[in-house]
Amino acid sequence: MRLVHTTAELRAVLAGPHRTGRLAFVPTMGALHEGHVRLMRLARTECDAVAASIFVNPAQFNDPADLAAYPRPEARDAAMAAEAGVDVLFVPAADEVYKQGHATSVVVRGAAIGFEGDHRPGHFDGVALVCTKLFAMVQPHVAYFGQKDAQQVAVIRQVVRDLNLPIEIRVVPTVRDEHGLALSSRNARLSPAEVARAHAIPRALQAALMAHRRGTDPVAAARRALGTLTPEYLAVAVFDGVPTIVVAVRVGGVRLIDNVPLDYPDLAGLSDRDTL
Repeated sequence: MRLVHTTAELRAVLAGPHRTGRLAFVPTMGALHEGHVRLMRLARTECDAVAASIFVNPAQFNDPADLAAYPRPEARDAAMAAEAGVDVLFVPAADEVYKQGHATSVVVRGAAIGFEGDHRPGHFDGVALVCTKLFAMVQPHVAYFGQKDAQQVAVIRQVVRDLNLPIEIRVVPTVRDEHGLALSSRNARLSPAEVARAHAIPRALQAALMAHRRGTDPVAAARRALGTLTPEYLAVAVFDGVPTIVVAVRVGGVRLIDNVPLDYPDLAGLSDRDTL
């Protein structure tokens, strides 16, 4: 695996893959876990070359404390990416992505309105900006994202459509732990007791699926299953025409999000026939 830090290095290394095959791209903010590894391994099987990035994007954090607390285990991340089959790992500094004098923004509406867009003002503008920049730097044929961030996926698809970017967006099912909790870099900040409390989130999604299957209110069923956890939001969103239960909950000091497309539960790593 080649580790590069500048756009010039990246383009030099990728000149061959751009000419000779199908290039995959997995953008991440590091603190890699099995969910990221699943994206990389799938990209490895579907494309001729795989590039990944690790960049903790300051433009998508509206809380400076959240940005400061975000984990950055760089050596471990590089080893995991290499093991997963990544050919080129791009780890730029902030001033490489946002050079001195940077004064251009991307403003998104549509899929960015509501839910995370309301609770994290400016977040999706930052996501759209950095993804547009990374897509321009890497110039991949396919970019891989996880279903766990369903609204983000909808925003990225919208940006690709609206800006006529020649990129396929590949969405990979959510990866969960043995109790159903969606894997997230933030999970490392949970205490064992908080992890146990957080397992109410997948139980709530499962309850919503069962209610949807019976023709009853999925939101009410999910709210009951959350027990003592109070959601910032819990609702049915429609992303790309697909009704999706979305939830955001704080467990201790950690904010967790999750979702399940009601008619496609396998995409969320769940089933409308199983219980957690």
